[in-house]
Amino acid sequence: MKKRIQKITPRFFRKISHKKGLPPGALVHVGEAKVEEVKLWLISFDEQSFSEKEVSFSDLSEGNQNISWVNINGLHDTSAIKEIGNVYDLHPLVLEDIVNTAHRPKIEFFENYIYLVIKMLSYEPERGLISEQVSFVCGSNYVLSFQEREGDVFEGIRERLRKGTTKIRSKGADYLFYALVDAVVDHYFAVLEGLGERLEQLEEDVDFRPDEKVGNLLYDLRRNVLFVRKSILPVRELLGHLEREESKLVSGDLKPYWRDIYDHVIQITDGVEALRELTSSIREMLMTQLSNRMNNVMKVLTIIATIFIPITFLAGVYGMNFKHMPELEWTYGYLVIWIVFVGMTLGLILFFRKKKWL
Repeated sequence: MKKRIQKITPRFFRKISHKKGLPPGALVHVGEAKVEEVKLWLISFDEQSFSEKEVSFSDLSEGNQNISWVNINGLHDTSAIKEIGNVYDLHPLVLEDIVNTAHRPKIEFFENYIYLVIKMLSYEPERGLISEQVSFVCGSNYVLSFQEREGDVFEGIRERLRKGTTKIRSKGADYLFYALVDAVVDHYFAVLEGLGERLEQLEEDVDFRPDEKVGNLLYDLRRNVLFVRKSILPVRELLGHLEREESKLVSGDLKPYWRDIYDHVIQITDGVEALRELTSSIREMLMTQLSNRMNNVMKVLTIIATIFIPITFLAGVYGMNFKHMPELEWTYGYLVIWIVFVGMTLGLILFFRKKKWL
């Protein structure tokens, strides 16, 4: 039995009307529950030691002298998110933004931590564009990452932490925070490559077989490109804000690294605009091809109608059943009328070929 492929189409808007009337800071999950239960993974490290394990909420409250990275999978359980907020003394409005998966990318600076929310994107040819919201909280010696589901783009960072051969183990929480954001932004390049390859293939399909199926695929890809653009444009603004902001939680030595991410976002933005232009070009090409196909069909029908109009006229004249019609009594009348029909048809065909209409 053939396995059905689930197609994922990112939604531009999510329903948040059920939050109406609630006080600020009320925790209401906006979005879909993408895991059954909330899971917490703790990575604790310094230059000499490293540990990685799944933990419970009580383990978080014990405190840790090393740099800690707590990854939370699942946002639908608001009571669990509230408990994490109590452990790290997070503002209620920050918790409200974390569980609202329709939030616009942004960054906020608090006295003891930095809060950043961003879209993590990936593209698979069979499933399409996959999007989830990721929120980061960077403190003096910890980083929290809140994800909607298991699976992310951070495996490379985990491998670097496990090996301990790179400087990430000797740096502080602000460098880990930078590395996580950089991983999300760098993965945008892979998304653009995937969308670009699919659009190039679709461009060839438009040349060979422009039909409704190709039009539907183009519509889906256009929506994906617009969603990527909507997700990336605010990132440039928040990175510029982070670079300009003076915070005790972000080392001045990291300013060049943040500028590098900012440059990457500029490149990605240019790539998204190029994909937008490509989708518009393919759409115009598709409309032109469909219009040409329709014109060809209309031309054939017009030629057929033009050929049969005089034949129909003659058939109508001699089918009027008047009593005194000399040709009706003629012995060779039937043969002659067929010769006339064939002659007119061939004459019109030769005329159309001379005009290059055929």
